Amino acid sequence: MAKEQVEFELVSPEKLLFSQSVDMVVVPGEDGDFGVLPRHAPMISTVRPGVIAIYSGKEVSERIFVAGGFAEVTGERCTVLAEIALRVGEIDKAAVKQQLQDAKEDLSDAKDDAARDAARKQIGLSEAMLNAAG
Repeated sequence: MAKEQVEFELVSPEKLLFSQSVDMVVVPGEDGDFGVLPRHAPMISTVRPGVIAIYSGKEVSERIFVAGGFAEVTGERCTVLAEIALRVGEIDKAAVKQQLQDAKEDLSDAKDDAARDAARKQIGLSEAMLNAAG
């Protein structure tokens, strides 16, 4: 009997980052992480900054940082459309630390709510990237 798998696609504005059959994928949904296996109930979720874990067998074969976007799940497929998608090993910690410092300075210099909200969003994104990178 053939092994059941789920088709997983990860798409960012720049490119199709990942497309293949996997045993399981765990997505950082807005309301918490969720795992997708074959025959999953259909659903749509927003995606929060975090790491998508792609499983081959019982092992994580790939870890990809994502920020913002949507996930659509059917019984056979999981598609994530992410605003930002980057393999965890490709995260430049020094650059992200500088972005975090800049965002903290922007927050302290902010003159209005829109500028404060933008700085807080960047701080959250930078902290999530650093957390993912370990």
